[in-house]
Amino acid sequence: MSTDSNKIITAGLLAYGMSGKVFHAPFLNEHKGFNLKAIVERSKKNAENDYPNIISYNSIDELLNDDEIELVVVNTPNNLHYEHSKAALQKGKHILVEKPFTATSAQAKELFQLADEVGRQIIFYQNRRWDSDFSSVKKVLAGGKLGKLNEMHLRYDRYRNVIGPKAFKEQAIEASGLIYDLGPHLLDQVISLFGKPDKYHKILGKNRVDTAVDDYFSIQLSYPDSVFIFITSSMLVVDPQAAFVLHGVNGSFIKQRADIQEEQLLAGMKLTDDGYGIEPKGKEGLLTTIDADGKKTEEIIPSELGSYLPLFESAYLSLTNQKPYPVTREDVLIQLEILES
Repeated sequence: MSTDSNKIITAGLLAYGMSGKVFHAPFLNEHKGFNLKAIVERSKKNAENDYPNIISYNSIDELLNDDEIELVVVNTPNNLHYEHSKAALQKGKHILVEKPFTATSAQAKELFQLADEVGRQIIFYQNRRWDSDFSSVKKVLAGGKLGKLNEMHLRYDRYRNVIGPKAFKEQAIEASGLIYDLGPHLLDQVISLFGKPDKYHKILGKNRVDTAVDDYFSIQLSYPDSVFIFITSSMLVVDPQAAFVLHGVNGSFIKQRADIQEEQLLAGMKLTDDGYGIEPKGKEGLLTTIDADGKKTEEIIPSELGSYLPLFESAYLSLTNQKPYPVTREDVLIQLEILES
């Protein structure tokens, strides 16, 4: 990615599980404006297999005490985001924080104030704004063929009928459950398009045997001019339905969730490999429109390229050139107020 500055920002990761290995390290390593120096690995030392020159610290304190590190990626469990973000800011670091940013809006506001006091920036990691499928949805909306939007459905479903091993997702602790796991993705996509809703209604459900947390949620958001958005997610969907369904006065658009980046990176694919971020054939969206005479036209909409590298480019330009980052504090507060309500 091109940059407007020659500055190199030295970065460190607080964990090297799937999040660090798939969603952060490859992009920090690829972007020429960042130097990925260190990763915290409490037990298994795997990072050096992927990055031979990496420093593997045994604790978060060791990484935070490294004066060369300017940007800390907070990708620890949800319930620790507030604690670790605060500690990093107090050490004078910029932070890039996984979703959900914090468990509550009160925690978020406290961190915003602290960041301002120490003169450091907070970057919100909402990567699903850069998914291929969502980029395709934005392109259709911008194209205007739907006419005035009336209704939009977003789904993010999985099938996991047993209780998983990750305590921060499955135990009744702060920022746990499906609403805090997938809710931030879907809410951020809606907020990025429409902003703050006039009102909303949220339903949580517990359907798996012995679950301690919600494994189903549905949120209806109402916007001006009779625009209604429906968000749904479940952990008990054997046959996932379309991820995006849009209805306007002149047409409808249906799109599957098909971003391939996570799957490709887990399989060891590099960002520079041919085919990276390109959805498989058959996953294109279907746009159906109707003209004044009632004639319907179906149009296959090719998928946009998926890449999270622009997120890191935006973070870099925000840190070096003070260019506004796309995900704002107000966006995050709107999201958290809905999550915590």
